[in-house]
Amino acid sequence: MKDRPDIIDPLSGQVAVQVARNSLEQYVREHTLYEPNLDERQLALGEKGACFVTLTNRGLLRGCMGHTEAKYPLAEDVARNATAASRDFRFSPVLGGELADIRLEVTILSPLRQLRYAGFEDLIQSLRPDVDGVMLTWQMKRGLLLPQVWRRLPKPAEFLEAIAIKAGLPFEELRVNPPTVVVHTFQVQHFAESGYREPGN
Repeated sequence: MKDRPDIIDPLSGQVAVQVARNSLEQYVREHTLYEPNLDERQLALGEKGACFVTLTNRGLLRGCMGHTEAKYPLAEDVARNATAASRDFRFSPVLGGELADIRLEVTILSPLRQLRYAGFEDLIQSLRPDVDGVMLTWQMKRGLLLPQVWRRLPKPAEFLEAIAIKAGLPFEELRVNPPTVVVHTFQVQHFAESGYREPGN
């Protein structure tokens, strides 16, 4: 089994990036939803898939939204998430004057896999930096980080703590034995526009 799955081919990945750009620009300028055309839906982009779309402005995070479960054809999921990222509740809505400075990345997710672990140290040892994205669920709280974030948070404990903070989940719960936090991992392929820089790098 490969660490990083080939979910779609590189050409489809670049088409996904263009779909995200088309969707972002149409929504910001016209406030209408972009519908991918037939060519953009062909091959892997016509199959159901899950993705995140990340927006940056001069290297700073400007929005990131997505789905962890495949509910729509991938081209449609990309278009929806690009629109949602422009309205990320953590930021003010993207404005037309920013579009020339926005660079975006599309991250395609593999199916989630629940990780069974005996305790905190076992969890730490089970994670694969730079490979695994991680989602934590506790009661009604949930948060995740994409594998790209390992570049700025290379230690597993720091990575998990950042997810816990994002989710509003007490970090101490990860040390409870038997475990109370449900952990899922996933792998990704990511495709970006020229000039895209990972936030924080």
